[in-house]
Order: sequence, then C-alpha cells, then structure tokens
Amino acid sequence: MDFINRTTPEIAKDLLGVKLTFDDGENQFSGYIVETEAYLGAIDEAAHTYNGRRTPRVQSMYKDGGTVYAHVMHTHLLINLVTQPAGTAEGILIRALEPEFITDQMIENRNGKEGIDLTNGPGKWTRAFNMTMELDGTRLNEGPLSIDVEARKLPVSIVESPRIGVPNKGEWTHKPLRFTVKGNPYVSRMRKSEMTAPEDTWKSQN
Repeated sequence: MDFINRTTPEIAKDLLGVKLTFDDGENQFSGYIVETEAYLGAIDEAAHTYNGRRTPRVQSMYKDGGTVYAHVMHTHLLINLVTQPAGTAEGILIRALEPEFITDQMIENRNGKEGIDLTNGPGKWTRAFNMTMELDGTRLNEGPLSIDVEARKLPVSIVESPRIGVPNKGEWTHKPLRFTVKGNPYVSRMRKSEMTAPEDTWKSQN
C-alpha cells in the first residue's frame, strides 16, 4: 500500500477492510480494519503535530510513511500509521477491527470481554492483540505489525463523519475525517439500530 503519494484521507479510506496482523512473540492476532481517522499534521488542530509541534513523544510522526506511531491516552495504547514523506507528520489512527478469528488469548487479554466489545475501540483492539509501546517507530511489514492488502475485504459502503473525542478544535472538530465500514458492529460507538451482520458489510468476493 502506498503511504506516501496519496492524501491521508484517501489512505484512511483505503485501509478499511485491509487485514492487519500482529505477532507478540507467542501468539498471532489478526483482523480487518473497520474504522480509521485521518490527522493532517501541521494544519490540523486535533493532530499531535499541529503547528509543527515536535516533542520527543511524536518523533515517529516525522518519519517516512509506513512508520508506526504508538502513544498512550488515558492508559490505552493507540496505534497510528504515518502516511506522508518524512517531515510531513500526518497519520491515521486505527480505531477498530473486526477480528479474523476470536481466540481465547484475545479474550484473556481483554479480561474476559467478548463479542463486539473485544475490539470495537482504539484501546480495546490493541489490548486484545497484546500490543506495547515498543511498536513506536517500527516499520509496518518489517516488524511484528503487518498489513495484507491482498487478503483484504472491500466495504459495501463507507461512512465519512467527524472524528471522535475532538472537542473545541474549531472547524477541525467537524471535518469528516473519520471513516467507517457502514453497519459493521465492530465500529466504535455504533448504535445497535444501525448494526448489521459483519458479513453483510463486505462485498462478495466470489
């Protein structure tokens, strides 16, 4: 996947349905991305790199597209993928996954949580996958975190909406930079009335 020559929102949409895999050294976890948010760097008031902010914790954002930027918020580990050439500092937050297989280890990692609650949030799926801050600054597909664009699924429909948890950021609070697979129950904060069976949210690949 091209993480350099397209806009960050374009990449955020294209990541929906891509298979993501993480190997913690003992177990392998995998799932299909169902929710992303784009962050547009220096111009984006909600981005960690707004106005060219360059603290030690955001150094990974200034690396080449395809780098992993990991950070902790409210005790939750969040995983972002850098999307532009080195120095541009834009990225995509992976907010939710539909598991390829639900394993006992994933449930144990989430202290017994099951069903859609297992991975329907940015801190939930990283905990289910037993991820750590050691991922920060690593390269996608060169370490324990990888994506597979060949074994992907294709959304029937994509919803564009404002990002979650971005209050008081002027126009950036309302910009439609959150992308979700319409109706997929693993999308965070999905209303039950809007959920459909996971398999019905993907195009047939026969």
